[in-house]
This record gives sequence, structure tokens and C-alpha cells, in this order.
Amino acid sequence: MVTGIRAPLFVPANRPERFAKAAASGADAVILDLEDAVAADAKDAARAALACDFTDLPVIVRINAHGTVWHDADVAAVAALQPAAVILPKAEDAAITAAVAAALDLPVIALIESALGLAQVRAIAQATGVVRLAFGSVDFCADLGCAHLREVLLPARSELVLASRLAGIEAPIDGVTVQLDDPAISHDDAAHARALGMTGKLCIHPRQIAEVRRAFAPTPGEIDWARRVLASGDGAVSVEGAMVDEPVRIRARAVLAQAGG
Repeated sequence: MVTGIRAPLFVPANRPERFAKAAASGADAVILDLEDAVAADAKDAARAALACDFTDLPVIVRINAHGTVWHDADVAAVAALQPAAVILPKAEDAAITAAVAAALDLPVIALIESALGLAQVRAIAQATGVVRLAFGSVDFCADLGCAHLREVLLPARSELVLASRLAGIEAPIDGVTVQLDDPAISHDDAAHARALGMTGKLCIHPRQIAEVRRAFAPTPGEIDWARRVLASGDGAVSVEGAMVDEPVRIRARAVLAQAGG
């Protein structure tokens, strides 16, 4: 199962000695990376090292993009492994994305990393086999030549949230925070993503995980607010000077669901 994942951790697939450590880091899924984290001359070794038996957590594999020289071999290796899901990077075409899902018979997380991917994201989100979108914000900025700033990336993040909602799939996973020496930055970035409607964030270092998970968990104040809202009865009422009606109660129920009741 790949639903509800909030803080998945990348680990290079050619570093099997790190797999168990990644699973013990507090992450709620482990992403074995065959793509960016693995040099070209280590791709074969990375494929050979793929495994799922080191943890009970969901194991996800990020393969190399369609059209690369490594893609077909990655698909064959992942089909033999049968992890919980596969991440397809540089997702730009709904038909290709659906074909990858069909070839693997696995759920696909489509990683949107380019202008073309964003332009096609609503169709990609509705492609057969796609269960979630993720945002490759660093690659996206490289493609557009823009700065990696919240205000610059706001339209792209919002479009991923909207595309996911229109497709009826789980809300998207935000991209990585490249700053590793200050976990508070990961928390702030994750809190920003949550405010936009995203429900997870890709992690590249174990020290980011606790702060990301904290950012996506309802605060005690939010839980208290939700309980007071749901205790207010039906119809339109006032709770501490603010109007409460059914849309507000829907939000309150969602908060309590995220908090586990």
C-alpha cells in the first residue's frame, strides 16, 4: 500500500548497505533510486541490488525516465521485484505513463519535473495506474530557468493539487528540500506544501524526516478546533466568533482523520 505516505526517504539503489538504515530512519516508505542518485557506470549494479526484504515498510523504486538508455532494463528489474510502487521521473505523457503502469502492473507515482509535464499534468493524473503525483521542483526550475522560490513555484504546486483533485487521486507529494544542515527549513517547506493541499514531501536525508512528518500532522490547536467545531451541532452557528457550517465541518473531520480520530 502506498496511500498515506508523508515522508518517503530516497536511498541510492547501488548502496544496499544503507537500505535497512533508511527503513529504520522514521520514514514511512523507502525509495530505492535508480535515477539521479546513481552514476551511469553504476546503473547495472544498482538494478542487481534492488530488494524489498529488508523492511515491512512500502518499498518504492524510482526508475530512469522513458527514452533513456536505462529505462527498459529498469522496467524489467522492477517487474521481477514487484515493489509497492514505482516512481516515473520526467512524466510528460499520459499514454506513456499508463503504458509503464501496465507493463509493471504496479501503481505509478508520476514525477512532474518539466514545463511539458506541468502542461500535461491533468491528463497524466488521470492516466490508468497513476495513484499520485509528485513534484520534482529542482528539475522543474532547471527546465524553466527560474529560481527555486516559493512564490515562483506556487502556480506549479497549486496545479498539481488541482490535477490530483480533478483525477480523484491522493493529493501530491512535494519535492525535496536541498538544505540538509537545518531541519527547520524542511519543516517550513513541508508546512507550506501542506497549506497548499499537498500531503507529503520527498526526503533526501534522515534528519529531514521528523520535521516533515511533524509539519503534515495536525497541531494540538488544530485538533482542539476541530473537536469544538464538530461539537457545535448542525446548520450555521458561531464558534468563538467565527461562522461554522458544513464546509467548515468537512475540514474539521479531515483534521481529526489525519490525527487518527
